[in-house]
Amino acid sequence: MSADVVGYSRLMGVDETGTLSDLRAHRAELIDGKIAEYGGRIVKTMGDGLLLEFASVVEATQCMVEVQKGMAERNEGTDEARRIIFRIGVNLGDIIIDGEDILGDGVNIAARLQEIAEPGGVSISRRVYEDVQERLDTAFEDTGEQSLKNIAKPVHVWRWSPGKSSPSDTPEAIDQAPLPLPSKPSIAVLPFDNMSGDPEQEYFADGIAEDVITALSRFGSLFVIARNSSFTYKGQAVDVKRVGQELGVRYVVEGSVRKAGNRVRITAQLIDAASGNHIWADRFDGSLDDVFELQDQITEQIVVAVEPEISSNERERVRRKRPESLDAWELVQRGLSYSSRINKEDHVEGMRLFEEAVALDRNSSVAHANLGFAHLSAVLFGYDEDREEALATAWEETERALSLDPNEPMAHFALGRLHVSAGAVEMGIGEMRTAIKINPNFERGHHGLGWAHHYGAGQAESALPYLDVALRLSPRSDLRWSTLMVKGSALRMLGRYEEAIANCREACRIPDCGFLPYMQLAAALAEAGQTDEARTALAEAMRRQPALSISFQRKNMVGMHETSWNSLRDGLRKAGLPEG
Repeated sequence: MSADVVGYSRLMGVDETGTLSDLRAHRAELIDGKIAEYGGRIVKTMGDGLLLEFASVVEATQCMVEVQKGMAERNEGTDEARRIIFRIGVNLGDIIIDGEDILGDGVNIAARLQEIAEPGGVSISRRVYEDVQERLDTAFEDTGEQSLKNIAKPVHVWRWSPGKSSPSDTPEAIDQAPLPLPSKPSIAVLPFDNMSGDPEQEYFADGIAEDVITALSRFGSLFVIARNSSFTYKGQAVDVKRVGQELGVRYVVEGSVRKAGNRVRITAQLIDAASGNHIWADRFDGSLDDVFELQDQITEQIVVAVEPEISSNERERVRRKRPESLDAWELVQRGLSYSSRINKEDHVEGMRLFEEAVALDRNSSVAHANLGFAHLSAVLFGYDEDREEALATAWEETERALSLDPNEPMAHFALGRLHVSAGAVEMGIGEMRTAIKINPNFERGHHGLGWAHHYGAGQAESALPYLDVALRLSPRSDLRWSTLMVKGSALRMLGRYEEAIANCREACRIPDCGFLPYMQLAAALAEAGQTDEARTALAEAMRRQPALSISFQRKNMVGMHETSWNSLRDGLRKAGLPEG
């Protein structure tokens, strides 16, 4: 039996202490007692989940239905945003005993059944249903054969639920119309599952998926969704058809990574999002010494399945330059997970990880590029008091990245940002164009071009098409706030205040967006004559950045064109921002 809390990350983000306290109370007052009553054993806990073993399949199923009924009663009267709701899967099968742990396909199927259970419900396999149907006074709904993630054969599934709720009713569901498909083959690579049982290997699995995304992105004939959007599905029970609709793609790649000692097994499958049909699947085994060769094989197979016309020469050209140190490579993945959060503490941690990656592998172009951009960002966000030293380090690291690999898009992007900040706008635009030429689906490159036109050249109108491409390439990116904010700022300059306000508001709704979107929202609202709302937005910006003032922002917006700055300054003054 496998159980997992629905929307656990969201609950922890809202109230970590309260969520943990509530979970402990549910365990102590209901769940653990029921498990003991029906002869179950807690094999292990995983933060938001449980893995249990029972000697009787009837006892296991009855126990889980009673737990769900009890949880429904305990959640009555609790605010919906704070309710702890489980999904549960029950399977009958052989297991492998490994000390106190249990392993094997029987366990894996239970975990996959849990992922497709309805919130507050229980999913069971055919073998379970055949044993319990005449012995329990519980009605299960036949849902037919289901393709479960990383399970070779479809599994016939029955479901019990307290009502008719479905995953689309849950708070974390996204309510949006399906995006139209691009004219060329479109693909999203979901985060690969870590099957190693070691949380530390999450970054390894994430890095494999990210490098497949990057390799695919270098094909101009493909439309590839950026990592920041596809990775928002991490840890979720994924409906491939829904992913296709939400991201506007024809194909979805799923996979898993299992690492044990110096051996690694990578599985991947390509799925037609509209039909759910598997187009291609394969498994790759090898040593860690060969991991990047295995990765190239996966990318090659996916491309052959999606775009047969791509020549073998083109496939060879896009093979990434391989880092010399796997440890450094993993550190870059860790650093990226921190640097996307816009606050000083996470930024400092991300920079520390990039520095450690560079120290371990002096020849890693991507590590140097991310470290250089992190130093520039520290200046733009007002984190670094020694601005001259930070900028000097940013130039040094970025130039080092390009000397190591002239075809690293992130290095060209970082150099482009530096040129614009130094007032060399045309050179900056040229670097952004080079980044896109190397990687046509590089979200940051398109964002950077829009930013350079608006921020550096004062050309709001010409910025909009590039920003729209960036938004389309990454509809769920955790850095999407920045593109929406820049677009909102450009629209404000053009006098399109309602559109500007809408984009800035959307940017503000994205977690970890920092103070800048609220500042831009305040300026747009003030220009539209909505003074009270402008002051409210400005108060939130100043709460997030207490040092915010006209002089503070002017000092940090290095290289900003006078036309763009004067427009922003006037809006902020109307909103009530103090001079200094």
